Amino acid sequence: MSHSWVRALSSRKRHYGVGILHRSISSSSGSCCSHFSKVNNENNPLFTVSFRSLFNNANIINGNTLIPPDLKCCPLAPRWHLYRGYVSVVQQKMPELVSGSGEDVTSSDLEQLDFCSDDGGTDKKVKVVYEKPIDFTKIDTNLLPTVIIVGRPNVGKSALYNRLIRRREALVYNTPDDHVTRDIREGIAKLGDLRFKVLDSAGLETEAASGSILQRTTSMTANVLARTQFAVFLIDVRAGLHPLDLDVGKWFRKHAPGIKPIVAMNKSESLCDGVGSISDAADEARMLGFGDPIAISAETGLGMAALHDALQPLIEDYMLQVLNNNCDQDNGYGPSHVDDVAGEVDESKLPLQLAIIGRPNVGKSTLLNTLLQEERVLVGPEVGLTRDSVRTQFQYEGRTIYLVDTAGWLQRTGLEKGPSSLSVMQSRKNLMRAQVVALVLDAEEVVKARRSMTHAEVVIARRAVEEGRGLVVIVNKMDLLKGKRNSTLFDKVMEAVPLEIQTVIPQITGIPVVFTSALEGRGRIAVMRQVIDTYEKWCSRLSTSRLNRWLRKVMSRHSWKDQAAQPKIKYFTQVKARPPTFVAFTSGKTQLSETDLRFLTKSLKEDFDLGGIPIRIMQRSVPRKGGGNRSKSTPSAGRMAERFLSDKRTADV
Repeated sequence: MSHSWVRALSSRKRHYGVGILHRSISSSSGSCCSHFSKVNNENNPLFTVSFRSLFNNANIINGNTLIPPDLKCCPLAPRWHLYRGYVSVVQQKMPELVSGSGEDVTSSDLEQLDFCSDDGGTDKKVKVVYEKPIDFTKIDTNLLPTVIIVGRPNVGKSALYNRLIRRREALVYNTPDDHVTRDIREGIAKLGDLRFKVLDSAGLETEAASGSILQRTTSMTANVLARTQFAVFLIDVRAGLHPLDLDVGKWFRKHAPGIKPIVAMNKSESLCDGVGSISDAADEARMLGFGDPIAISAETGLGMAALHDALQPLIEDYMLQVLNNNCDQDNGYGPSHVDDVAGEVDESKLPLQLAIIGRPNVGKSTLLNTLLQEERVLVGPEVGLTRDSVRTQFQYEGRTIYLVDTAGWLQRTGLEKGPSSLSVMQSRKNLMRAQVVALVLDAEEVVKARRSMTHAEVVIARRAVEEGRGLVVIVNKMDLLKGKRNSTLFDKVMEAVPLEIQTVIPQITGIPVVFTSALEGRGRIAVMRQVIDTYEKWCSRLSTSRLNRWLRKVMSRHSWKDQAAQPKIKYFTQVKARPPTFVAFTSGKTQLSETDLRFLTKSLKEDFDLGGIPIRIMQRSVPRKGGGNRSKSTPSAGRMAERFLSDKRTADV
């Protein structure tokens, strides 16, 4: 291979008058740096390269740089393949190349470029100097900057959050005397060509009483500020500059002195009665001391272009610094894992959507914080504390999991008003989107009611089964049973609950039940193992040959009531997963009865360990006589028709 490279480079030297890497190709080991040799013909047009276009937005895949279009037509292309690394411009030696001047550089300047490796070998690894503009669609979301939306209550923070992520996820309700948002919600904002992580925070009241909900939400927002880079300070332009806005400004300077927020005057669509209305409001907003404000309307989309112009230089400068500092490693810029795209993807390795559902005040938010091992959502003894369904992402044993904490499940009576009515609807939507549902029960309520599940919890479980979702039952607050007088109560609950759940929900056999104490942090590993095991079963696929071998054994041990009317299953196959769906092809018009389908379903779950997930079996009839155009039938179709005819003759006899 090395001899072919030498011959190719030698012929290219005779053709272009250029000797490329003549020092490094002669041996496999050499000095730490190798330079380009001088070009004999300085007027060679193919060797003149504009470095501003050459090194701009280089595409990187797993640490290997692809050839940019500007490089494919010049003699540097073979050298790009040889190094298979990043392209580097040494800023200390040639600052004009990375200053964005765009001047053409000839071969005499190329001698100042060093392509070095860490181990001193010839397999060089060079880094890229990125320049504006940046294609944010090719950047890993973990590298994107974070922008938090802050402000006093009821100024439109959730509406702006929905506008930026282009979905209605956060609850929006006009409650002047109450707070709808209580938890931190995170999403990916799409503002023009910009991409960044945006956080929706609760309304800030700096003078709230200690221990109150407002004081706890303010403390949570202060903790989140430590991992944010930029902020949007939202005010209500219709109400003018409120004294609470000044208090929030002072609070922000105290807790985030290194962040200069962008002041946005929301609800500016109402200022259309006079020419000087917006300018007067802007003069008043400058009293906050954060610079010139921006007039926007989160409801109508007014001023989003101005917000884009204000955020663009900040976000681009931040991303350039991140990419250039991390370019020695796989920085996530460019497509990732080309081999995974070309090959088949294992469905069980895809991101898992897990929804935590249950009645109010059973410990759903505490369980979410335990699984994440951080104080992500607000918890407390108050009933109905969670209103928004909070969706968060985390990694567990190399697997991406999207965890959703929902509000307490309430029966819709038509009497709900305010944010509670929206919470009920949002909980049902998250049940539809989830892949695995974690139903949380209260162990203390189980003991008091002397039954495992109430009517509302049975409705949740059956709804999850009907929608084809995996189900895991979690019995929380087991720590409250240890202090009871009856020492055997703890063991009785662990023994009786799984049996009663199986009786109440007969549609699914083998539902996993996990006993935990989220307050003490016990049972976290057991919950995650059961969730992942249920998800892998939910994504499982069985080959047709394996299923038909299993079918022959199963049908032989099934007791048919009427052997003459017994439907004959020609073959059995799985048509889809998530959840597993099977089709039984039967001969003639005789259909399998409900008893037969339940027998097949139970046998599938027992023989292939598919407990805890719904299984669907459909029936298709295979005609006993061959129909259609027989002249165009394939040999296999002919053999099938002959088999059908032989069965018919036997039946006639």
